[in-house]
Amino acid sequence: MRSLSYLVASEIHPLNNLRVLQHLKRLGQTQEQIDTWYRYWIADGLAKLEAELARPGTGKFSHGDEPSMADCCLVPQIFNAKRYNSDLAPYPTTMRVFDACMKLEAFDRAQPSKQPDAE
Repeated sequence: MRSLSYLVASEIHPLNNLRVLQHLKRLGQTQEQIDTWYRYWIADGLAKLEAELARPGTGKFSHGDEPSMADCCLVPQIFNAKRYNSDLAPYPTTMRVFDACMKLEAFDRAQPSKQPDAE
């Protein structure tokens, strides 16, 4: 569970957080170039995660049949990937886990579109 959490928190999130994306813009990158950057790194990280989730022990969620820290790390990254129009088809196990998470009230209430500052 920790290694799955760290994979998302260390391999995917740091390269695609808002601070990095804003810095790319200050360096003169176009929005299209920034979006390409984002999609590249999310694909790289999700491919690694998908390989891990394909191993025995995944269960309904990332690690077993109860949600864990790994799922809490995963869900926001999937929302970001969707926002940047990333192709998520190559990650069926990851998306199955995401869908299972989103059936839970806590994850549903926490999604970006349900926040007070949502546009």
